[in-house]
Amino acid sequence: MQAPKSRSPRRWLVTLLIVLLVAVLAWWLWPATPATDQAAGGPGGKSGRPGFGGSTDPVPVRVEPARVGDFPLYYKALGTVTATNTVNVRSRVGGELVKIHFKEGQQVKAGDLLAEIDPRAYRIALQQAEGTLAQNQAQLKNAQVDVARYKGLYAEDSIAKQTLDTAQAQVAQFQGLVKTNQAQVNDARLNLEFTQIRAPISGRVGLRQLDLGNLVAANDTTALVVITQTEPINVAFTLPETELGTVLERYRTGASLPVEAWDRSDSKLQATGVLGSIDNQIDTATGTLKFKGRFENKDLALFPNQFVNVRLLADTLKQVVLAPAAAIQFGNDGTFAYVINGENTVNVRKLKVGPSDGENSVILDGLAAGDRLVLEGTDRLREGTKVEVVDDSAQVPTTPGQHLQGQESNAPGQADSTAGKAGA
Repeated sequence: MQAPKSRSPRRWLVTLLIVLLVAVLAWWLWPATPATDQAAGGPGGKSGRPGFGGSTDPVPVRVEPARVGDFPLYYKALGTVTATNTVNVRSRVGGELVKIHFKEGQQVKAGDLLAEIDPRAYRIALQQAEGTLAQNQAQLKNAQVDVARYKGLYAEDSIAKQTLDTAQAQVAQFQGLVKTNQAQVNDARLNLEFTQIRAPISGRVGLRQLDLGNLVAANDTTALVVITQTEPINVAFTLPETELGTVLERYRTGASLPVEAWDRSDSKLQATGVLGSIDNQIDTATGTLKFKGRFENKDLALFPNQFVNVRLLADTLKQVVLAPAAAIQFGNDGTFAYVINGENTVNVRKLKVGPSDGENSVILDGLAAGDRLVLEGTDRLREGTKVEVVDDSAQVPTTPGQHLQGQESNAPGQADSTAGKAGA
């Protein structure tokens, strides 16, 4: 019975300490009043009990104004560079490869001599065909002389009609034989020409796949070399069907839609071209439509099968309200922004946002040009919060002419900045 009595004072002491701790925490975390702030630090002084909004000091923020300007609407996609034409050069006749007239990687023109097959066998075949043709031409000539003679004799009633008919049939027979021989001569001459392998298109040759001395067959599976036409060159890419409306509408009117090709890191512009062609059906598996951009590629910056980042300028929105993308906030009630009024207090403004490029967003409703938007310090803001503007580009004094000039210079500059980032 003595043990419980000895633990009773300790239990009361622990309970008392817990109550005191709770009271101290409640006092520390209780919201401060203006009178407490003034007593703690004078006018504008800071309370010694921060927490739960305990400070009434203005929140420091950085501000940037909304403005009016042109917004280039870019659609971004991954693209693959494709040669305008690609040809696997193969021999049309069989034989030994005896000469090669090109260097690997060089530019060639259509009709340039690339290689030669041993032509001796084909020269002999041509001579044989020409000999057969000459022989049958002589027989044809003799048959024609006989017909002329038989016609005179038949007119004098010296020979039977059957003899004349036989001679005429023999002439027709030799005429057909001569045509056959002429075709054989042309075929032999064509095969002789095929011993000289020429470039079918203009372009750049690749690495040689056959060496001198190799025996090649007609239409062999192994090509002598591959030629790719790189001036001009195409870039194939796809866009989702949700982004097709603006593109198709402008394309059908005949407008020239600029296309930009950027490197894989999306940091360097490699070439600029135009939208060349559109596929005729949407891929049901991916919900995308295929496009091709056409690039002159005079500097050979684009290479076949190269991966690039494509930016298609679908449209330019004229004189729209633009807001910094960093000022756009997202909440349970939708998209909004913190707008600073004349008393340096915060007003929560609901917005309807259009396209964005990552730096600026088009505001369809909710803002006007000149509205000051909070960029930094938004985590401590509420409706009516007092703020202290530490960086307000909207307050930089400018003359009306300077302000107008700044807006005009932003429009083309925007196209350059959005070339680095794009989206819808």
